[in-house]
Amino acid sequence: MIIDIYQIDAFTTQLFHGNPAAVCPLNEWLPDDVLLNIAKENNLAETAYFVHKHDNIFYLRWFTPEIEMDLCGHATLATAYVILSCLNYDFDSLIFETLSGELSITKSNNQLEMSFPSRPAQKALLPQIIKDSLSIQPLEVYLARDYILLYNSEEDIASLKVNAANLEQINLDPGGIIVTAKGKASDFVSRFFTPGAAIFEDPVTGSSHCTLIPFWAERLNKTSLQARQISERGGDLYCRLDNNRVFIKGSAVKYLKGQIEI
Repeated sequence: MIIDIYQIDAFTTQLFHGNPAAVCPLNEWLPDDVLLNIAKENNLAETAYFVHKHDNIFYLRWFTPEIEMDLCGHATLATAYVILSCLNYDFDSLIFETLSGELSITKSNNQLEMSFPSRPAQKALLPQIIKDSLSIQPLEVYLARDYILLYNSEEDIASLKVNAANLEQINLDPGGIIVTAKGKASDFVSRFFTPGAAIFEDPVTGSSHCTLIPFWAERLNKTSLQARQISERGGDLYCRLDNNRVFIKGSAVKYLKGQIEI
């Protein structure tokens, strides 16, 4: 069997920046163990698989090297880019049927805008194991799917050291740890960590912004926000909050197209 594979850098206009995702178009679903093994072989944060249902509607699933995820922003953006820019489907919008319900994607100038569910966070206590793994302690702690740790400054986020080995003892699947602060050239900055995952620090995380956008919209008293994830690769997200939906806009570029033989 031959399966096409694309590798796309999402939330960036430059190769080798943003967050890389693998995208595999399928005619029909393969067994879950095969989908997981391909994701393991790719060894990227996410591998996305899609099947065309009809018209502009597609089934979409996401796999890390360890598990199937319920939501992934950068791999959704990468999949939309493959469908519209590599496979040349002539649609102005897409609908993905996923474990998180229907997700809509629309063209917006040279970018793609995704509609995701909002995941507001509530105040929480930080587990001691996470606290002991941080070089700088947060000002406040919240929890939705992911922990969200609020810091004093962008400098704190940039200089923060996290003990990955220590955090292997905790299981947050499918969640992670967001650290965030007000930005200098953006409304806010963040980083995202996934204990026990093959990729410990995710370069740019769309799904974390389902929590970050309502979090910062309330604090900054604005519903349109520019976000910067300040990982080593870095990435930019242009976001807005509309009731219980988060809209995330970004760019993508193709790194490779190949084939998988199984």
